[in-house]
Amino acid sequence: MLRFIFCLLLTTSAYADDTTARSFESFLADIRVQASNQGISAITLDQAFGGLTPNPKVIKFDRSQAEFSQNFWRYLGSRVSPYRLKNGKKLLQTHQATFQHNYQKYGVPPHIIVAFWGLETNYGNNTGNLNLVRSLATLSFDERRSEFFSKQLLALLKLIDDNKIPLDAQGSWAGAMGNVQFMPTNVAAYGVDADADGKIGLWDNKADIFASAANFLQKIGWHRGERWGREVTIPKTFDYQLANLNTTKTVNEWQALGVRTATNEDLPDSTMTASLLLPMGYNGPAFLAYRNFRAILRWNHSILYALSVGHLSDRLAGAGELLAKPITEPSLSRDDVKFIQTSLNRLGFDTGEPDGISGPKTRGAARNYQRANNKPIDGYVGYQLLQQLQAL
Repeated sequence: MLRFIFCLLLTTSAYADDTTARSFESFLADIRVQASNQGISAITLDQAFGGLTPNPKVIKFDRSQAEFSQNFWRYLGSRVSPYRLKNGKKLLQTHQATFQHNYQKYGVPPHIIVAFWGLETNYGNNTGNLNLVRSLATLSFDERRSEFFSKQLLALLKLIDDNKIPLDAQGSWAGAMGNVQFMPTNVAAYGVDADADGKIGLWDNKADIFASAANFLQKIGWHRGERWGREVTIPKTFDYQLANLNTTKTVNEWQALGVRTATNEDLPDSTMTASLLLPMGYNGPAFLAYRNFRAILRWNHSILYALSVGHLSDRLAGAGELLAKPITEPSLSRDDVKFIQTSLNRLGFDTGEPDGISGPKTRGAARNYQRANNKPIDGYVGYQLLQQLQAL
């Protein structure tokens, strides 16, 4: 109950309450015991927890959600920007030797690493300015995802105790750190001390930054010599319900179904497996996503993010813009998505508890609605679906 009260106090910035303070101190005492059991020194814990208070900004960031969910073209346009392209190409040249060394060791191409670097922190310009210990202690004490963030806090304390990162390290409100925004457990599991100086310098040590990113991608499934995916075209008679990550076919099988390259040429003769993605529904662009695309998703489980990494990397490697014509479509607010979810539930197509976030269950319900109403079965939760449901 005290922790619930604390959450309410956080949102109103009422930290003067003695009960809240004592409750947070009790929580830190519990974390201290767990940390001690993991061999973290008392000196580190004294330095980390001395005078520590929860940060109300962190809870505010955690509770806030973007008012509008960006569609594919808006998302891509804001991330694959002229700035990222221009500076990314310069950085590819500046650090060419380091990138090539890592490519030989880990098998991840330089333009892929630079694409992640660009999307995560604008090439190190936005690494976060909040104290990591304070942020993770705040989120660990909050009940929403206490178990996850407590694990991250303990991993962070271990890294500090081992002198791998500094005590006063800063990062995002959620505890991600450095140029490629690793969470503490990822630093511990995949961080590389490339120059053997005893530290994992994810803020200003380019050798460590690039090696850590390449090592992470290799370990989560990147395959040397394979591309992430490609833009394609599909026939008007295509069975759109095949377009999802759960459906995989060989490139040759997609070719037999009428899928062609973006320039409407035959696909390469290949038994490599891929999934077809329509991020803006049947009227939008189409992509074949290979197994390296799934490695990108393991870094950040957002299809729009993964497509942006893939496209930015292609542009950095010299490819041109997408050939599909952009579609102008209003963004959906969370209330719009909630309306869609509530309407689909009412019609018998289960989206789960309406939360304003279009996840796999909502997309599945949209497909079932489309199938039942003789509409293109693409599962796209967008403005057209909103209009259809509003008209009922």
